[in-house]
Amino acid sequence: MITIREASLDDSGAIWEIIEPVIRAGETLCLARDMGREALLGYWFQEQHAVFVAELDEEVVGTYFLRPNQPAQGSHVANCGYVTSPKSAGKGIARAMCAHSLAFAKEKGDRSMQFNIVVSSNEPAVHLWKSMGFEVIGTVPGGFLHPTHGYVDTYVMFREL
Repeated sequence: MITIREASLDDSGAIWEIIEPVIRAGETLCLARDMGREALLGYWFQEQHAVFVAELDEEVVGTYFLRPNQPAQGSHVANCGYVTSPKSAGKGIARAMCAHSLAFAKEKGDRSMQFNIVVSSNEPAVHLWKSMGFEVIGTVPGGFLHPTHGYVDTYVMFREL
């Protein structure tokens, strides 16, 4: 059973272990591939981020943050970043985190959610977000430098809450 709870700094080691291989691969996140642990955790636990972890059989297997997409007059639109442990792929972790984030955002008063950069070559994520009600509302040609595919498009994806 997947459980999702608010993260604490005590989860930092598990969060780093989940995110490090993903940033090193450089295929899905707009984070420096050589980013160190301290910088990554500082970014993930920023003040405006609500941070959560997903557990499967009491092991942290995913994490996400939720924040305002923009400050002030744009703060009613939520934005998230999700990372699932590569060894837990295909187990419904990302789907569970997305469902949790949608409910959490709606509960706190957000009106919609927007993903600013979904890498087009990350087909499983694009498919998942569409199945969760998101639509591609824009394409940035060559918006992401993929380590093997070169410049690939990115999508702006959106859904109302």
